[in-house]
Amino acid sequence: MLSRTARALALVLPAFFTLLSGTARAQDSSLDATLDSLAGAHSMRQVAISPDGQRVAWVDASGVSPQGIFVCSLASPASTRRHITAGSGDEASEEVDIAWSPDSRELAFLSNAETPDQLQLYVARVAGGEAHRLTEWKGSLASPSWSPDGRTLALLFTENPPRLPGPLEPMTPPSGVIGRRVYEQRLATVDVATGRTRQLSPADMYVYEYDWSPDGKELALTAAHGAGDAQWFVAELYSLRADSGEMKLLYKPAQQIAGPHWSPDGSSIAFIGGLMSDQDSSGGDVFLVPAAGGAVRNLTPGLRASASGLNWEPGGREILLLECVDGASGIASLDVRTGKVTPLWSKPETLSSGSWNTSLSVAKDGKTSAMLREAFSQPPEVWAGPLGAWTQITDSHRAQRVNWGKTESLHWRNEGLNIQGWLTYPQDYDPARRYPLVVEVHGGPGGMARPTWPDTLFDLTLLSHYGYFVLQPNPRGSFGQGEAFTRANVKDFGYGDWRDILAGVDDVVKHFPVDNGRIGIGGWSYGGYMAMWAVTQTHRFHAAVAGAGIANWQSYYGENDIDQWMIPYFGASVYGDPAVYAKSSPMTFIKNVKTPTLILVGDRDGECPTPQSFEFWHALETLGVENQFVVYPNEGHSIYDFAHRQDIMQRTLEWYDHHLK
Repeated sequence: MLSRTARALALVLPAFFTLLSGTARAQDSSLDATLDSLAGAHSMRQVAISPDGQRVAWVDASGVSPQGIFVCSLASPASTRRHITAGSGDEASEEVDIAWSPDSRELAFLSNAETPDQLQLYVARVAGGEAHRLTEWKGSLASPSWSPDGRTLALLFTENPPRLPGPLEPMTPPSGVIGRRVYEQRLATVDVATGRTRQLSPADMYVYEYDWSPDGKELALTAAHGAGDAQWFVAELYSLRADSGEMKLLYKPAQQIAGPHWSPDGSSIAFIGGLMSDQDSSGGDVFLVPAAGGAVRNLTPGLRASASGLNWEPGGREILLLECVDGASGIASLDVRTGKVTPLWSKPETLSSGSWNTSLSVAKDGKTSAMLREAFSQPPEVWAGPLGAWTQITDSHRAQRVNWGKTESLHWRNEGLNIQGWLTYPQDYDPARRYPLVVEVHGGPGGMARPTWPDTLFDLTLLSHYGYFVLQPNPRGSFGQGEAFTRANVKDFGYGDWRDILAGVDDVVKHFPVDNGRIGIGGWSYGGYMAMWAVTQTHRFHAAVAGAGIANWQSYYGENDIDQWMIPYFGASVYGDPAVYAKSSPMTFIKNVKTPTLILVGDRDGECPTPQSFEFWHALETLGVENQFVVYPNEGHSIYDFAHRQDIMQRTLEWYDHHLK
């Protein structure tokens, strides 16, 4: 099979480069200008508030000088802004993963200033002076965090991996004897005074997240044996002794867990648990387990939202929750004793501290926080201050212009469920005209279409500039309406969730000037699967774009790098119940396809491997269905090369224009 795939790649890639210089570039001037502008807006990375709540730090990775780490006082952001770096300041270096010391006087961070091909751990005093390098490691470093006494830094370390860790990264091309060599991400510690380092967690255990106990004697870990990308879906909760490395299993969950946080008195650990399809895309209920082990309690059964981040308030009686709720972000207070959830703030925005997951950075007082705030018409900027009364700290994107239509939240009913989605209007909307509609299905399925400043990778909001309505639905299986709603597509991919999407299309056609004969669909990842599925189920769509899709769940099971994610959704492995996989596979119904389909994928995608797109393309070719297939070289599930992102958006726009206009 590998040899056939290799031969197919050899045939397709030259055609890809030919196409880059052809018709797909015809409209590049206006769209490329917008994409160039958006690329700068998405340079804001991590945001962290100091424990004393007086300062905020953030990472700007725009590539435009100055870039890197910046710190300022909340009291006077403009006049106190400082650039923190391990380099000379004359040359740009990669500096990421900031962590405040407990006394708020120092910042730990990762930098390649002295070793261009390798990040190392540094500490710098916020008041000034040179940064001090603590490590001389070779491998992947991530997520530094100070011990409560400020004497030790913990971080995650993978020694000499063949590629960057994570399922979104390009996979290592297969060659030679194929086995299961595992490169484990371990918890390591560094003595700040002496630089003495230790790899603390076991060599056969992959660690994903961790949190220090209040006394600094233990750490809570989410970890699993085996390959890191796949085993995240079966990770368990452990405690680990900081002196000996001794590990104790605290909880073996039935589903996925994320975000462990130790209570202020050290007696318990809170975490998020639920059905999740992607690492770093967290959503579920909040659970509490005794730190010594014992019965686990669900604090939020019946919550009509998906908890995505949590922080303990100082007294230990309440937890500050960040929620995915009804397609947007919300903040609530959870009473640990009673389980009462009190909403505190909610707006059609997205709050994050710089990661894919929605999150907040919260000071020791449990009230002062910092984050990136963004929305469809609001570029991401750093905000900080008291909860709900934040002050804008940065104004990096004041020159950015909204070059797309307005977006509003819609709700519709289907089969007793309340479904939410976002509808973007054509930019030059005229109610007397009729417009084409494109449906963009989000990835996951454990995710949510949410209010964000458009991205440069397959964000169909941009089509509104060219006269399209764009619908982004949140069907069953999405975050935002509670765990029962997220679980509602288990063993049912392409059925209930698909009917929810169709009901949304019907609602838009009924209430807005949409031409029912000019409707398209598209998506990336799970959205790419739904585009493939759509064209096998109906001829209603006149154009489809399937990015990193899944054509055949049965063959996919043996090809992807994260096979453990499928069992909670399908109820068994493909070897135990092949029929449930076939039931939801586009290939099962492939002879129904008539819709012109554009297929896009990275050649080293481990989440939705390239052979899935080849399988779908081969069927369309055999059946005589109009198609175009593009494989992007040296790309994983997330496309990083900006020229490839440009080509994806240009090609997508041209495909819809040709078939819907």
